[in-house]
Amino acid sequence: MLYLWIKALHILAIISWMAAMLYLPRLFVYHCGAPVGSPQSETFKVMERKLHRYISNPAMIVAWLAGLWLAWDGGWFTQGWLHGKLLLVLVLSGVHGMQSRWMKQFARDERPHSERYFRIMNEVPALLMVGIVILVVVKPF
Repeated sequence: MLYLWIKALHILAIISWMAAMLYLPRLFVYHCGAPVGSPQSETFKVMERKLHRYISNPAMIVAWLAGLWLAWDGGWFTQGWLHGKLLLVLVLSGVHGMQSRWMKQFARDERPHSERYFRIMNEVPALLMVGIVILVVVKPF
């Protein structure tokens, strides 16, 4: 029964993490268009910080911990599909770190990249998610 509770927790954490990973770059797109020092820019700073601190970071930590527990409990560390999944989750965690850096740059009133760049980067977590889901469900190797 504990396995099912941990699995549910893992799924909830992933949903929360992915929601934040997809929304934060969208906020960056809009933040790029807000004049530095404007009330709109300041509002984006608060939204970005709270989304990252209270949703994205905790959800990532819970997803990793619950996922590693599930892999250990299931004895899957020798499975090729898990190796692929872990690689994609590591890349997703790297994107998470990049988003954190960009958020800090926006907080300093820097504009690290263009709106177009953030529109493209908004798709990266979605593509990684597709690969992860396929590996977990289909287990192609």
